[in-house]
Amino acid sequence: MLTQLPLLTDLANELRRADFPLIERWRTVEEWFQRRTTRTGLRADLGSYLRGLPPEEATIVAERSRETTTHFAWCLLDEPSDPFSFWLHEYKPQRDWRSGYADSVHNHRYHFCTTILQGGYEHERFDATVDPISQLISSAELRRRADCTAGATGAMLAHEFHRIPRAEDNTLTFLVKSRPVSPWSLSYDPETHTSHRHVPVETRLGELTERI
Repeated sequence: MLTQLPLLTDLANELRRADFPLIERWRTVEEWFQRRTTRTGLRADLGSYLRGLPPEEATIVAERSRETTTHFAWCLLDEPSDPFSFWLHEYKPQRDWRSGYADSVHNHRYHFCTTILQGGYEHERFDATVDPISQLISSAELRRRADCTAGATGAMLAHEFHRIPRAEDNTLTFLVKSRPVSPWSLSYDPETHTSHRHVPVETRLGELTERI
């Protein structure tokens, strides 16, 4: 088990003691997250924690983290018995973004809450229509747009759709994510009207076994 930052330990223990099912009442988690992350020094605390990790623990953090088309997702705390995990997202410079997912209209397999530690981004929320036969997005309509800066907090449920078309260089965000509530997520390109289903590779082993 990794040496844990007292802040992360405190946050995790509070969620573990919650007397309600987290996934079913994620809006309550959002209210809690807003109260607990609107504090000074959060970014500094996380930075000190990462810089102080022993080499073997730093390796564990790196191995369970991943790269996306727009950012690096660093996994800070993920105990299998918990219905949540904590992450730090490090956005790439805009010039290094690859188009296709985070900057498309998309949803997630899980619920999450986020706060911007540094930098900022443009955030758009959409109403999306999912075709009942193909189960892909057939259209999407912009609902609202906001410029989010350091200190801003927000939440997304798994069925909600959004897009981050651009972010400031060196943007960092801290998140709490639920366990997956859907087997896949969807993305949609408003210009080409093309939709894709995104299935995590680790869930496809059974399908591979049947095909090989």
